[in-house]
Amino acid sequence: MAVLAGCGLIYEYLLSHYAGRVLGSVESAIYAMIGTMIVAMGMGAFLARWFKDAFTAFAWLESIIALIGMGCILAIASIIAVSYSLPHLFSSIFNIPPDVILNGYVFQKLQEWSRFLPYVFGLILGLFIGMEIPLIARIRQHVYGRFLENNAGTIYGADYIGAGIGAAIWVSIMLAMPIMQAAAWTALFNIIAGLAFLWRYHSYVRFAKLLLVCHILLLVLFAFILQFGSSWMDNLSNVLYKDKVIYSQATKYQHVVLTERLSKNQPQPITDLYLNGRLQFSSVDEQIYHSMLVYPAMLASNRHDRVLIIGGGDGLAMRDVLKWPVEEVTLIDLDGQLLNLFGHKDNQYTPPEDIKQRLVALNNESMHDPRANIIVGDAFLEVEKLLDQSKQFDTILIDLPDPNHPDLNKMYSDYFYNHVRQLLAPDGAMAVQSTSPYHAKKAFLSIAKTVKAAGFDYVEQYQQNIPSFGQWGWTIATKMGQSPSARISNITDMPVPSRWISKKYLLASFAFPNNYFEQVNDIEVNRLGSGRLYDYYRAAWQIESELYKN
Repeated sequence: MAVLAGCGLIYEYLLSHYAGRVLGSVESAIYAMIGTMIVAMGMGAFLARWFKDAFTAFAWLESIIALIGMGCILAIASIIAVSYSLPHLFSSIFNIPPDVILNGYVFQKLQEWSRFLPYVFGLILGLFIGMEIPLIARIRQHVYGRFLENNAGTIYGADYIGAGIGAAIWVSIMLAMPIMQAAAWTALFNIIAGLAFLWRYHSYVRFAKLLLVCHILLLVLFAFILQFGSSWMDNLSNVLYKDKVIYSQATKYQHVVLTERLSKNQPQPITDLYLNGRLQFSSVDEQIYHSMLVYPAMLASNRHDRVLIIGGGDGLAMRDVLKWPVEEVTLIDLDGQLLNLFGHKDNQYTPPEDIKQRLVALNNESMHDPRANIIVGDAFLEVEKLLDQSKQFDTILIDLPDPNHPDLNKMYSDYFYNHVRQLLAPDGAMAVQSTSPYHAKKAFLSIAKTVKAAGFDYVEQYQQNIPSFGQWGWTIATKMGQSPSARISNITDMPVPSRWISKKYLLASFAFPNNYFEQVNDIEVNRLGSGRLYDYYRAAWQIESELYKN
């Protein structure tokens, strides 16, 4: 029971983890999946009474759970891939021009339904897992030939302890595994449990030989999935990207995908980076984004000796900072595998050399620069360590992904910005990536209001159009003296030439439409633990998704 409980909990985590990737809302997917499976387990416990022969039912049950647990992720990925491939298939059959996208009602509904398949499989798997405890309780009493006073207590005690061990295994080992390997190894324990039960109680089990053959076939399937499952998953996931996938890897913290496409207007292939299915940059226009992040803060800072970059694991912001006369650039990023992909020297991870060379060329080998100081760690904690060391920086750039996950919300909180403010030199400036001022207006405004609440004297926002993202925004702040825009307006010449940035171009980006800030008084500050910014962001993109569908 302890082993099976551990497997059951890992299945919950596996489906929750994958549902988060498919649906995009990780927190909601996890809660919904665990709730769905718990309800299904309760239903399964009631349904177990239908089986008169507990021995035979339990023996078949373990083989069914192993089959579903091992194959459900692959099945979901296959159905999703088919639903997204159908428009292209029909375009090819009917010779429709490639620039025409088929998004009719049937295709739209198939894609919507397929994205909720994790819950369907979670319900089915939960039903079978819920049958285990009632069947084991009946089997134990049959074996002992009498009523067991502590039968329920013994079984539930083993169940809870096993679930705790399963959670520890998931966090410490399986979270860093490819998801298909994690599913296969979990199913193996169900198969072993089924074989052990079959060996011990085969005389009580009907069709025992057939069950033995089924378990052997499951072991063969386990070997195939362990060997080929990850590559199958990669190929199925690649269908979801419009361009050719050249690299796909699940790190401990995120799923990294690189795609490429050829363009007549570009001498080199265009490289796009996706993290958990969300575009992070495109090589065709990333220079605009990073120039808008780096140059305003550097221009608004009185000195440029020491610069801190929080996030920016691709090294592209660091590339632009190193064009300035800096003495040291400290970069903090959580994902060591991502850093290594972009040139950080760490023997623990070995990405393909051709991919690494392509990305290192993109960031001009910024991480190899002797002025670069790379820290692999959680910036929320590393900032406190820097404070303990009494460090100060002339410019601070916060280049984090959008607040689309509860774990990221703390990095946009008043608590975190207050710590960052203490690291900033009195005559320095800080710039923050602040999502889209058009698509996520409330989230954009909340970031500025939160920075102001953290104690910065002057807080302004600016925007620019990035072709790959649309209208995008940033927040810039100074501690005293003049506002960032006033400091920028005082410069006469650009200290470091830029392909995109000029004084006039930059000052124009501080202009917003009439009445844009009229809602700012109703916007809440993102306090640590409140999750307010995450709520603003999620609500905004849900509305955008509905508008797109309509």
